[in-house]
Amino acid sequence: MRRPFPWEKSYPPGVSWDAPLATSTIPELLAGAVARFGNKTAIEYRGRRLSYEELGRLVDRAAAAFLKLGAETVALYLPNTAWHPVAFFGALKAGARVVHLSPLDAERELRHKLADSGARVVVTINHPMLLPKAQKLDAKLIVADDAYWAPAPEALLPIPEDALSFTALLDAEPPARSPSIAEDDVAVLQYTGGTTGVPKGAMLTHRNLTAACSSYDAWLSGQGLLVEGEDRVIAVLPLFHIYALTTILLRHLKHGSELLLRPRFDVETTLRDIEEKRATVLLGVPTMWIAIAASPGVEKRDFSSLRYCGSGGAPLPIEVDERVRRLTGKRLRGGWGMTETSPAGTNLPQEGPDKPGSCGLPLPGIELGIVALDDPRRVLGPGEKGELRIKGPNVMKGYWKRPEETAAAFVDGYFLTGDIATMDEDGYFYIVDRKKDMIISGGFNVYPRVIEEALYEHPAVEEAIVIGVPDAYRGEAAKAFVKLRAGAAPFTLEEARAFLADKVGKHEMPAALEFRSALPKTAVGKLSKKELIEEERRKFKEA
Repeated sequence: MRRPFPWEKSYPPGVSWDAPLATSTIPELLAGAVARFGNKTAIEYRGRRLSYEELGRLVDRAAAAFLKLGAETVALYLPNTAWHPVAFFGALKAGARVVHLSPLDAERELRHKLADSGARVVVTINHPMLLPKAQKLDAKLIVADDAYWAPAPEALLPIPEDALSFTALLDAEPPARSPSIAEDDVAVLQYTGGTTGVPKGAMLTHRNLTAACSSYDAWLSGQGLLVEGEDRVIAVLPLFHIYALTTILLRHLKHGSELLLRPRFDVETTLRDIEEKRATVLLGVPTMWIAIAASPGVEKRDFSSLRYCGSGGAPLPIEVDERVRRLTGKRLRGGWGMTETSPAGTNLPQEGPDKPGSCGLPLPGIELGIVALDDPRRVLGPGEKGELRIKGPNVMKGYWKRPEETAAAFVDGYFLTGDIATMDEDGYFYIVDRKKDMIISGGFNVYPRVIEEALYEHPAVEEAIVIGVPDAYRGEAAKAFVKLRAGAAPFTLEEARAFLADKVGKHEMPAALEFRSALPKTAVGKLSKKELIEEERRKFKEA
């Protein structure tokens, strides 16, 4: 009989850590949803409603097209469009692997992902921001007409003569039988952000992704939060990112939800989807919630249809969580995860105690722990800071074509996440920072997130990023980049340090402060430090 984990005593009634997690292939997941939900709307995109049965038929035709092309790896260079699920599920049903390319990727990064993954087929749409760049890639190009679903709000380009029309390819005859697919086959090569070195492809299997869905299901159903066939989910997070791919596309289609698929985040559109279309679920990233909370008159908007709100993709600042709760009356239930974990990891109970700064408890079937930074085999106890490790059926198979990096990332069967964290006596985890983001200033470890959290308490601050910059005396020092709230006046570095005096230690005080009209963000809307770090390094070299 196993010993209980520390977090099990804090589990909500009705949730069991060792609940069985059903796994399958992704085509089986979709087939089950099509059989159960038939003529119910699966996706609403630009006013066009696509039923589960229609989606299933289009996926079958797409699978036939990919089989005819003999594609082993298919790269999707798509924004949030109804073509994404058609191509995604179609490629997987054809037995191919899927590689997601971001519309924000630079041309060099696109070429790297194609070369590294071996993808020879790229699917895109005839949007002027994507098609010209896609035409420069060394691959067989399949172009979908985004006006197929409904008139597009912007002018679209004609499909090039040397490209294949996705619509025309859908006329392919379905094969006599689909290829055999195993749960341990790689379904998705999901490339990491590449904040250090070039992006690496995380090999996520069908089992990894469906186990992640089942882990979320076990957590939510035990709390009475899983509703079959009734949810209307705002799908504004990019489907090419692991957070939306699993928690919105896969998990909610599995349970018969209607996805309100939107190409990009816009505060007013999101609020209208809640008020007029009566959306029941909104999953966002911190920058989305910051924008909603800062929207003029938000306290007068009607959020009564919302049943569940969540935040993921990046740590949620405590002050933002409290601000959203004050303004909307909704409690944000955040969690932690990463590309390599499909992205299941932790979550906060719906009715659990307030644990400011916590990312929650490990989800069912997933084991977490804290190990020493200088010895990943030495397990640390509650309250001690170290590297977060994770084990579970959701954790990736490894890094594509990188056996040495894969071997270094796993110790004693656990994946070393690179996050610095701590666990309290109740089994709640707290992410302190990323190992690579840690600033060593005068021999002291400085965690940028601690300073960022404190800056968010300032009434003039809307967004904040803290990075380490070269310092002649300390080696490194903290520099804060701040985006002010609308109408707020800037403040001096001395005023900022006075405000932070009772919130951070002397060694954590920022040595520099810079205001920006906008802070860099990733494709999913997370605040991004990479650009600022590179900018500061260039300045230092040129000085």
